[in-house]
Amino acid sequence: MKHILLFFSFISLTTGLIAQVVPVSVVQDTDGNWGFIRDNKPYYVQGVGGHVHMNVAKEIGANSIRTWGVENALSILDEANANGLTVMMGLWVQHERHGFDYNDPVKVKNQLESFKKVILSLKDHPALLCWGVGNEVDLFYTNTKVWSAIEDIAKFIHEVDPNHPTCTVTAGLDEKEVKLVKQLAPSIDLYCVNTYGDIAGVRKNIKEFGWNGPYMITEWGPNGHWEVAKTKWNTPVEQSSCEKAASYEERYKNEILADKSHCIGSYVFLWGQKQETTSTWYGVFSKSGLRSEAVDVLHEFWNPTTLKNRAPQIQKATIEGLSKGEFIILNPGNKYSASAQVWDVDGDKLKAKWMIVPESTDIKSGGDAEAEPVPVPRCVRKQGVESLEFYAPDLEGAYRLFYEVTDGNKHYAYFNIPFYVMPSSNAVSNGRFVSFKKQQFNP
Repeated sequence: MKHILLFFSFISLTTGLIAQVVPVSVVQDTDGNWGFIRDNKPYYVQGVGGHVHMNVAKEIGANSIRTWGVENALSILDEANANGLTVMMGLWVQHERHGFDYNDPVKVKNQLESFKKVILSLKDHPALLCWGVGNEVDLFYTNTKVWSAIEDIAKFIHEVDPNHPTCTVTAGLDEKEVKLVKQLAPSIDLYCVNTYGDIAGVRKNIKEFGWNGPYMITEWGPNGHWEVAKTKWNTPVEQSSCEKAASYEERYKNEILADKSHCIGSYVFLWGQKQETTSTWYGVFSKSGLRSEAVDVLHEFWNPTTLKNRAPQIQKATIEGLSKGEFIILNPGNKYSASAQVWDVDGDKLKAKWMIVPESTDIKSGGDAEAEPVPVPRCVRKQGVESLEFYAPDLEGAYRLFYEVTDGNKHYAYFNIPFYVMPSSNAVSNGRFVSFKKQQFNP
């Protein structure tokens, strides 16, 4: 999209302040390198996915946030602007997997008309960076007409808003979707990918798949729950906060920053906290807003001079000497011990919390809302920063031992260890542990 210097007055409905639209475009220089131009200056996106803790985003050196929909859009844009942040404004294009029928022209037209109103109301806000037209509409879909619907939205944006580029986001990178976007949605200016353990495949394959323009990584972070080792009872084994921090560092440095010609920025996931498989899998904050080590990693990349205190680090954690992912089978009601090795570089006084939580049974796909399981009461008996005595739950099933340690300076670290409670009727007792009558474990 051409860089057009047009300025319009914008009146904020929440602040009453008059501001000017800040023009944004994507351009390619004479050396073939792509980038954003914002307000006539190069702009590389150091972004966070989510609209909470904007003051922290500003503090650590982020310059942009991402939304997935337009709920409270104006207040989010205003707050971002007050913090010197831009917004990738998500337009939540409906998903086939949620029941939307792209063979129904009335529904498709109504969706377009609703977006037209939103686009016209927000297009001149000074914090707007670009439009995210659809997020992972390709997840478990069959009807490729969705790309034509995305084209209609993106085309309208170009007709009424010459100041902001359009993008669409796919779940991972697949050659089929790249070709469909190019063919059916030519008004899309840049390609965006949500990717986790397979992030290296984006830089390696995107041009080979046919996309020669700019792109962004719009969700990235730890290994996804579908990409990790499983226990014998088929529950995914989660990385600790320390292991995740190492993943964030390696992926940002070696994959995102490594493509200087076509990758024009990224949005880390998730800038906040949510229940998805577990309560800690994707968020870089705790429920109460404490920062994990992943935030320190971003801080180090983006604004290291203001990094004064760091999160604790966990070196090792076990149940009766067994690490996560090992075959940990406990007798119901028996007493066990767990341990953690924790280190804080600042020498802060640490405080720990241990919980026994049933394995989640409300597993959804694509980040859909999940219910968080309730911790089992009266299991934890004697807890300290590096040790725990607990009783296994009475009911058979899969559980996790959760551990969180805080430093009193708005930081925390965590891990969880999956285990299974098996009644003696299904197993042969071996001290406090059990061994199975059948070689194949199949609860």
